[in-house]
Amino acid sequence: MQTSQEHHRSANLQGLYHQPLQDPHCLSHFQILENNMRPNIGNQGTSVSVEPSKEQFFTLESSPSTACYAVCDSPSVTSCLSNINPFSSQVSQSYLSDPHHSPNNNHGSPVSGSSVADNGYDFRHKIREVEILLLGSGPDIADSCYNSVNSGIHQFTSMSRWDWNQLVEKISRLDLREVLEYCAEAVSDNDVSLADALMEVLEKRVSISGDPVQRLSAYMLEGLRARLKRSGTVIYKSLRCEPTSSELMSYMSILYDICPYWKFAYISANVVIEEVMENEPRIHIIDFQIAQGTQWMSLIHSLARRPGGPPPVRITGVDDSQSAHARGGGLHIVGQKLLEFAKSRHVPFEFHAAAMSGCEVERENLRVQPGEALAVNFPYVLHHMPDESVSTQNHRDRLLRLVKSLSPKVMTLIEQESNTNTSPFPLRFKETMEYYTAMFESIDAARLPRDDKQRIRAEENCVARDIVNMIACEDTERVERHEMLGKWNARLKMAEFTPLTLSSSVTNAVVDLLKLYNENYSIMEKDGALYLRWRNRCMATSSAWR
Repeated sequence: MQTSQEHHRSANLQGLYHQPLQDPHCLSHFQILENNMRPNIGNQGTSVSVEPSKEQFFTLESSPSTACYAVCDSPSVTSCLSNINPFSSQVSQSYLSDPHHSPNNNHGSPVSGSSVADNGYDFRHKIREVEILLLGSGPDIADSCYNSVNSGIHQFTSMSRWDWNQLVEKISRLDLREVLEYCAEAVSDNDVSLADALMEVLEKRVSISGDPVQRLSAYMLEGLRARLKRSGTVIYKSLRCEPTSSELMSYMSILYDICPYWKFAYISANVVIEEVMENEPRIHIIDFQIAQGTQWMSLIHSLARRPGGPPPVRITGVDDSQSAHARGGGLHIVGQKLLEFAKSRHVPFEFHAAAMSGCEVERENLRVQPGEALAVNFPYVLHHMPDESVSTQNHRDRLLRLVKSLSPKVMTLIEQESNTNTSPFPLRFKETMEYYTAMFESIDAARLPRDDKQRIRAEENCVARDIVNMIACEDTERVERHEMLGKWNARLKMAEFTPLTLSSSVTNAVVDLLKLYNENYSIMEKDGALYLRWRNRCMATSSAWR
């Protein structure tokens, strides 16, 4: 959620997704996904009327270069975005003819401390690892490996090509997720040759217009490639070059319509806040992810019907430049929209804009006044705050302590139920795969055509960028740092918050919402909180605190 940066895309990736793209674009955050509901939602799977398209698309690094990416063209960036196929004849021939050429050094500079013999020996053993992994370790394979090691580089090249055909056939029988896990292990070990070999196979099997696993795998593969090439930060920042505001809004509205994740957040929080504020004469709501402000229209409408007249309502919206891009302007747009809506309902209303990241918020930015009942809302945003594992400033816990010092009557927390914060990379990769497999399956339940242009762009702009960030980036550049509700409970209790058990009214409101969606969505109540589930996977939680 920061300002856009321009970046030069490599045109060297070929065959990864499907060509051609008429207007290449980049990815945006899932967390700002919001728009108005559409009525055409069925209970067996949401139906959205979007014109199918026969266009095929690039995504991420595989898009052609455009003026949007014309700035960063240094060799280090270009090379890290290029796909080197270690088994292509072009690379093999240059590898053999140029003693200074390495398959991973596409600028022709000598490789320090290496020779063609050393590289060939190491490369042969990488092939051996794949052979043992996928074909077993019988005597025939052992003899083949022994003969290749002792027969010279030229014979090895033809042998490995023959063996590779066998390996490709074997890999093609594996589950796509298994191949991704093998590739992630190779990337984690910085085993470039083995990782490149597996990526070559994966490229032929992933597709942004395929089934849920194929689509997810396409983005996870790009994350692995970026991590291997040490280009995660460059790519992640480059993906801030987004579509126009109207395009991005339309993409977000598609996911808002066909999945209940954001409505679950809005409805559960609104019901809790209305209950807690039932008899309060003045209400102040601080929203740390105000986005379009749509969430608060239904609450204002409910407060307008309060017996004896509505209370004055003040909303402080915390926001940053990424959300500003999505809505096409600053927070004054949100304030004006809410002011006009409140006026139409005869509710006294005031809006205060805090145009900054949550990490920058201090007490004085929130303008809490004596005599007002305070509610604080964190919808899918607190996991972006860096914690003690990233910075000694620990903005995640600092912000919780700050909010507690304001003595709110209620604080609502909605988060994705996933563990990607401090997990080592291999575990984080598997967790990301499992969580987003469920999410892509839930998107598929809307029954949009697989090649639907709008769905593809919605996934690219609202989901895939988060996936790339979790896989390719580390330290301060990795902003997607989810935690399970149990960990949030520990943090909140350390900040001296007390949990509030959600009432049956909250549960009933969410149950009514899910009647509009696929039957595989469900709600689970546990320890006073609500869990939104897709099949057997918990996807999001809603809890309340004071």
